Parts: sequence; C-alpha cells; structure tokens
Amino acid sequence: MALEGLSRGIFRSLGLLKNKRKLDEEELREMTRSLRRALQEADFNIRQTKEIVDRLETRMREEEPRPGLTMQTHAMNILYTELVRILGPATTFQPRGATLLLVGLYGQGKTTTTAKLAEWYRKKHGLRVAVIEADVHRPGAYAQLSQLLEETTVQVYGEPDNKDAVSIVRNGLQACASADLVIVDTAGRHQLDEELVEELERIAGLTRATDRWLVIDAQVGQAAGPVAASFHSLAGVTGIVITKLDGTARGGGALSAVAATGAPIVHIGVGERIQDLEKFESDRFISRLLGMGDIQGLIDLAPEDMDEEEAMRLTQRLMSGRFTLNDMYKQMEMMSKVGTIDKLMSFLPGSMLGGMGAMSKGQKEAMQGNLDRYRTIMDSMTAWEKNEPAKIKSDRIKRIARGSGVREKDVRELIGQWNRSRKMMKGMGGNRKLNKQMRKMMKDGDMDMDPSSFGM
Repeated sequence: MALEGLSRGIFRSLGLLKNKRKLDEEELREMTRSLRRALQEADFNIRQTKEIVDRLETRMREEEPRPGLTMQTHAMNILYTELVRILGPATTFQPRGATLLLVGLYGQGKTTTTAKLAEWYRKKHGLRVAVIEADVHRPGAYAQLSQLLEETTVQVYGEPDNKDAVSIVRNGLQACASADLVIVDTAGRHQLDEELVEELERIAGLTRATDRWLVIDAQVGQAAGPVAASFHSLAGVTGIVITKLDGTARGGGALSAVAATGAPIVHIGVGERIQDLEKFESDRFISRLLGMGDIQGLIDLAPEDMDEEEAMRLTQRLMSGRFTLNDMYKQMEMMSKVGTIDKLMSFLPGSMLGGMGAMSKGQKEAMQGNLDRYRTIMDSMTAWEKNEPAKIKSDRIKRIARGSGVREKDVRELIGQWNRSRKMMKGMGGNRKLNKQMRKMMKDGDMDMDPSSFGM
C-alpha cells in the first residue's frame, strides 16, 4: 500500500487513545507529538504538519465525539477530514478532444506514465487514444513506449531517427488527428536548462495543449514543491501525476508540497505494470491510508472480462458460509485477475475479515505464497474432493499431496484454512449491518461503508 510507513505511524499515534471515552490532556499531547513525528518521517512539510496537528488538537478539545465513538475513532475522523482538506478535491479532466502534454525532470517516469495514462483512458472511457513520443534526448524512449503499448490498441507515433522534437510533434499531431485523446511525452533534464525550456515552450505553443501535467517521483519529497512551481511558471501546469508512490514511505513530501502549489493531483502510479495507475481522489486515498478501506476502488479494479453475475453468486455463497473448495478456487482466480494480496488488502477496512486488511507486508507476501500453493493443491483434486472438503480422509490427502508435489501437512492446512474461512464468513453474514451494505454494494456497485460495521 502507498505510504504504508505513514499509515503505521498514524495508527501507532492514534492507538494511544484506544478505548478512551474521555479526553485526557496529557494523552492528547502525547498523541499529537507522536502524530507530528509520523507526518515528518513521511516527509510532510513542517508548515502543513503543524497545521494538521494543531487543527486536530483544537477540534479534539472543542468537538464532542458522536455517541458510542471512542476518542481514538473521533481523532481518526477529524484527521481524515483535515488530510482531505489539505490535499484538496479531485480534479475534473475531460479527455475527449483533449491534447495532454506531459512534462517533468529526467528519470521521473514520464514515458511509463504516458503508457499508463493512454491505457487508462482507453479502457475507462472507451476512447481512441494516441501518444506522441517527443523525447529525442533519451535513447530508446520510442522503443520503450511502443513495447509498453504493443498489446493495446493505442496508436504510438514517433520518429526515432529525428532529433527535432518540435517537428516530431507537428508530424504526430497530423498523423493522430482522428484520435479522441492525444498524449505528448516530452524530454526531461536533471534541471530546467535553457534548451529544455525553449523546447517545451515551442511544443506547448504548437500543441495548444488543453492540459499540461507534471510527472513527479514520490521520492523527490519536499523538493516537489519548487519543481512544481518551476514547471508551472514555464508551462502553466494544470495537474500532477505522482509516480512510484508504492515504493516509498516518504511520499508525504510529494503529496503535501505539490498540494501546497495549488496544482491538483490527478493520478498516482502505484506499481511497475501498465495497469498500476489510480485516479487520485483525496477522500478515497486518505480513507485507505487510515485503514477505512475503499470498496468502490476495489470494484474499479475488476477487469473487463470478469463475470459479474458469477462474482455476485460467489459473494453471496461466501457471505452465507456455505461454500466449497470449488468456490474458494474460483474466488482465488478472480482475485488473481484483480491483483496481488497486498493491493487487494489496501482497499479493505483495516479491521475487516478479522483484521486481514491491516496485515503487514510480510504477512501479505506469505499469504500470497499460500494462495499460490493452495491453487496448485486444488488442481490435483477431483471435483468431489473440492465439493466435499470436510469428507477428505488420510488416503486422499496422501494422493493429493503426491499429485501436487507438496507435503500432506500443506493439504491439511488448505482444508483447515477453508474451514476457518467458512466459519469467519458465516459470522460476517450474521452481521446485519455489514450484510446489508455488502448486498447493496453488489446491487448498485457503489456505496459508502459504515466503519462501525467493522468495529471501528
């Protein structure tokens, strides 16, 4: 999960108020000191850290928690609203008919982001998308972009032997005139020198770009602010894409510094694959950061070829506790299409599924390994064995272990995991509030989760 270090720091800080029903000044001061450290360790700038902590402290004193809420949950709700306020609302981008210019320093991930954005808007909006590779200074930029998009219908234009970026863009605009959305990838430098400035100014004038987005690496930290300001004065930046937010615990600097410039964050990169791009919506992002989950985000991850009726039927069986290993196998197959355990769990409330949403990275990796092994074991089972796991005896366990190349212990572990999952899901099915919300989610595809359903 993005900013996992910050998330742990926040939970550690707010955990100081666990089970507290009344505000204690000393405990409040200790919590705010701890929270200040957590934000600064994640590289949030000093001014915004002070603003967030001061407002939290003031509101904790002035506002009464809702009936039934602990001081910890009260503090979490206040922190949520303050972080969302700092990062600002989601921006609106109309991709149809747009020309999008990507700018940024060298090594920030512009070319990869170009491919991600192209595929995102092709899939999510059903657009004819074209990209123009205008980075003439980095060898292999066109080849990289072509390779990233070779299995898509995105049109890729470039002239690898031409060193005149402006002429490439001019020719590219003509070649891509029928596209609904044109994305132009420009060159980067280690710094904004005169040559780059002139080149970007000419390209910006030629394209008459409707939008100009700055691509910036999360690891840049608080330097993101001055960088964003420089490019804004040059190209009139209308949006920000933060890359590699999955690989750093100090991405708070990029978030806070960029937000301070007034330019909205449009997308975030959360992995190396072309699919690893998310639309940035501060409320949903902060909800995940604070362990409240983002069920709509999880729905958005579902691939186009997923059978919705089968998914609904399977979910209903899971919630009832009446599911077999066959159902468990289908569930795993669906999960593998969506992403890794780590990615899936980042969208779940931290206390959901017995706290699985709050597992450490190591625990998630171990679970991923277990799931892969379980699928191998089930591939060696007969249809009857998958449908009647409770009736599998010792002789069948031996045969399944031999057929799948695992230990008998691993087969018994799978059966035990199925039984525990069955009991846990049956218990969740007895939670009327949660059950009602889950059914609404499956019906409407959109919902607001009540954190109290998960004991928050």
